[in-house]
Amino acid sequence: KKKTVSFSTMPNDRKINSTGACISFMLEGCELKKVRSNSRMYSRFFVLDADLRSLRWEPSKKDSEKAKIEIKSVKEVRVGKKTPVLRSNGLSDQFPDECAFSIIYGDNYESLDLVASSAEVVSAWVMGLRYLVSYGKHTPEAPGTSHPSLRTSWISSVFDLADLEKSGRMPVPRAVQLIKALNPGMKASTIELKFKELQKANECPGAEVACNLFVEAYCELCTRPEIFFLLVQFSSNKEYLGLKDLLMFLEVEQGMEGVTEEKCLEIVGKYEPSKEGREKGYLAIDGFTRYLLSADCSIFDPQHRKVCQDMAQPLSHYYISSAHSACLLEDNFWGHSDISGYVSALGLGCRSIELVLWDGPEGEPVVYTSPSAASCVPFRTVVGLIDQQAFAASVYPLILCLVVRCSAAQQRLAAQCLRKTLGEKLYLEPPNPAASYLPSPEQLKGRILIKGKKLPPGCEDSEGEVSDEEEGWELARRLGQEDREAPEGGGPRRVRLSREFSELVSLCQAVPFQDFESSRRGQRYWEMCSFSEVEAGRFANECPAELVSYNKRFLSRVYPSPMRIDASNMNPQDFWKCGCQMVAMNYQTPGLMMDLNAGWFRQNGACGYVLRPAIMREEVSYFSANAKDSLPGVPAQLLHLKVISGQNLPKPKGSGAKGEVVEPYVCAEIHGIPADCAEHRTKTVLQSGDNPIFDESLEFQINLPELAVLRFVVLDDDYIGDEFIAQYTIPFECLQPGYRHVPLQSLAGEPLPHATLFVHVAITDRRGGGKGHRRGLAGRRGRRVREYTSTKATGIKAIDEVFRTATQPLREATDLRENVQNALVSFKELCGLTPAANMKQCILTVATWLLHSDSTPSVTLNLAEQYPPMEAQGPIPDLLRKVLTAYETMIQTSRTLIESADAVYSKLMQAQQAGMDFHKELHRIEAKEGLRGRKLQKALESFAWNITVLKGQADLLKHAKAEALDNLWQIHNAGQSCGIGRNGSASPESSRLRAALEPIPE
Repeated sequence: KKKTVSFSTMPNDRKINSTGACISFMLEGCELKKVRSNSRMYSRFFVLDADLRSLRWEPSKKDSEKAKIEIKSVKEVRVGKKTPVLRSNGLSDQFPDECAFSIIYGDNYESLDLVASSAEVVSAWVMGLRYLVSYGKHTPEAPGTSHPSLRTSWISSVFDLADLEKSGRMPVPRAVQLIKALNPGMKASTIELKFKELQKANECPGAEVACNLFVEAYCELCTRPEIFFLLVQFSSNKEYLGLKDLLMFLEVEQGMEGVTEEKCLEIVGKYEPSKEGREKGYLAIDGFTRYLLSADCSIFDPQHRKVCQDMAQPLSHYYISSAHSACLLEDNFWGHSDISGYVSALGLGCRSIELVLWDGPEGEPVVYTSPSAASCVPFRTVVGLIDQQAFAASVYPLILCLVVRCSAAQQRLAAQCLRKTLGEKLYLEPPNPAASYLPSPEQLKGRILIKGKKLPPGCEDSEGEVSDEEEGWELARRLGQEDREAPEGGGPRRVRLSREFSELVSLCQAVPFQDFESSRRGQRYWEMCSFSEVEAGRFANECPAELVSYNKRFLSRVYPSPMRIDASNMNPQDFWKCGCQMVAMNYQTPGLMMDLNAGWFRQNGACGYVLRPAIMREEVSYFSANAKDSLPGVPAQLLHLKVISGQNLPKPKGSGAKGEVVEPYVCAEIHGIPADCAEHRTKTVLQSGDNPIFDESLEFQINLPELAVLRFVVLDDDYIGDEFIAQYTIPFECLQPGYRHVPLQSLAGEPLPHATLFVHVAITDRRGGGKGHRRGLAGRRGRRVREYTSTKATGIKAIDEVFRTATQPLREATDLRENVQNALVSFKELCGLTPAANMKQCILTVATWLLHSDSTPSVTLNLAEQYPPMEAQGPIPDLLRKVLTAYETMIQTSRTLIESADAVYSKLMQAQQAGMDFHKELHRIEAKEGLRGRKLQKALESFAWNITVLKGQADLLKHAKAEALDNLWQIHNAGQSCGIGRNGSASPESSRLRAALEPIPE
């Protein structure tokens, strides 16, 4: 990978941690690039006037009175490429988004577009300007000089409490411990160094520190500039968040719904450290930082911490967390058996454990997976442990995969042990021959299923021969038992199986796999096959659609290749994408593959079961696991990820010879279907200490969100021996939007105390406005020809005629959705907002412009109407005129969508239902039409494609209507709260709107 490095232009000893520091920086001035409308850039020196009333630049051809902007004329300060000039094609790749900002000023809403050398410089200017725009008219002196702030008072009170002698001074070690207690994770050496610096600067060396020095040290050490910048962005007074400010932040940035001032007061009460702040409902910088670091603000959606998926589907519709050699602690060859491995696996929610039974030296079976006979564990010990731990982490069924390598006599002992120890937990009911699918996890709660071989139906003896499984023979070869067990003349191995053991197997009968056609015709739903990693990989590459189809009805288990003598892991995504439910992992081996497995199974309350995507469960659906682009009927989404900073990053474990400082960079990886797999990295931050600022935006397209996993990896670019610092893996569906902290973990998946990444997450549709399937808004509009999804010919006339009736509704559905999306994007761009902005933000932005105008508001929202028009009162500037036109287009396209969607949806579903009516007769019709071989396969694929497209496009239209209704709701809500709405009443109007505009029913 190409190594890129960030050299910060902000002096190392300068930390912008207050609005006063920002204004001091602006008073000194710095060089910025001024961007003209012709896309040319000119370096100019920008400086704030000493009276804080004007921003000037030089050199300039204009006279000095014209080369300036008065602060009182500034309407808005935008961060990023959010004006037409900065978005222009000629500039888009010349500088990163985080280095650009724009000042919108004057009655005509002109823009001064600027590019800084770093994101820190942008933050300083933007924070300072936003403060002055709010308070410049009233506070001509630098802020924070007149009276102690909420924060200073609180820190002083903490100092006074710890000053036991009440002398106004404190020993340095105690002061260090006090700051460490207030900011866990900070190194004592860092705090000691800061005290020494300040003592030297203030010419007061000694073994004690005074209160004012303590306050200064705390503010410099414990203020995170990136969080302070965020607070200033939302704060009405730029020093703390009031309840209304916090409510706005939670709704607009964090995507929270139904937030009340009472909820905000609860957050303030929980996280604001100062008593005054808690009483008055203020959240200052320390409380805000604590809140952002808390579990209440985690990147992981709390809904997924408990079981949140439908658990009433057949067992074959779930991915099942599976262990290969759970008892093995090291590797397959040199490892030793130990029952603590089972406790660990079951504690992590593992729901399928493999046990290989061998003849024990004392007449009872043992479990061991090492060539050393001394490392075996008695089978009854393992069963006793499973009895205790089986449902400690999950109530859903546990599958014991029993591979028999012991004599029939010892099998009988094993069967007796299982019945006696597990009792009622053991599921022994015979399968229902009238059913077509396995029971659900909900029906099998608290039960243990045995996966294994059964005697053939005709066998009446107490034992008989059955074909053996390949799994487990690698160990037999090492134990020197291969020759003894191998059949004469080759062919499949045979083993003796006792009736008692056979009768334990009910819903998971192991059978050998022949081919997909044989399985389709003859395999019963309670029979399952195991595939070696190599065999399953071949099917996944050569016939992925058939493997997906097979896994809709039958369970399949994939086990690692016997060549993995180091107990390394296969990539579970390679088999999940084809619907394989049980991918057996070596839980004892940490690394990328185990991170993916552990992260993936967190998403449903860590219960060990994850429902597969609908497109892989539906009886008739088209899904190609190796697709290189978007899938029919599945909305592709964009993940906008901004990696802002890192906190308390440890040194790589294996780099003992290195100094204390790491030079980190972050890799963000998407794992999923091949079309989604991607990796982007940030620049390397040099000599950053433990808290680097990355400030870098990354973007990923996700075609199948339900199967995608995001992995953060923090690496050291200046490593000796080991570069790995930390990682965190999270399913895409569990991401929360907004500003979030990522709790970093070690290579073994253990939490690293206080080590985090601070990121911003937004999820949007790939094209145009509208929410991402779950949340977040529009993607960037491109100049393109509109693409229409169409049906494919099956070659069967009657069926093709049915699907042909859907051609026009499919075009109409696409037009309705994309017209709204394009109108949304135009409106948001003119408001200067990102693709992920919501409608409430747009209305609030327009309201802010009007409030910063010296004249009375010239635009109002008429909330008396269901589709509220935005009306101008008298002449308005050109930019506002464009905003009004874009708003009107957006309202009209939304109205057309809302009023037409039900009829189009109905036509699509009628065509889909008419197609499904042919499904049961499909094979008879094909035979009648004489379709065979490749033509038959093509006809079946086209039929499945058409059904999937119709259902998918109908669902997309339903989501688009729901989104348009939500936008109208946000317009009413924002119009009432920001003062530009008229004729609106809070509850009657909103309830009337909701009642009048219902979403499409299922």
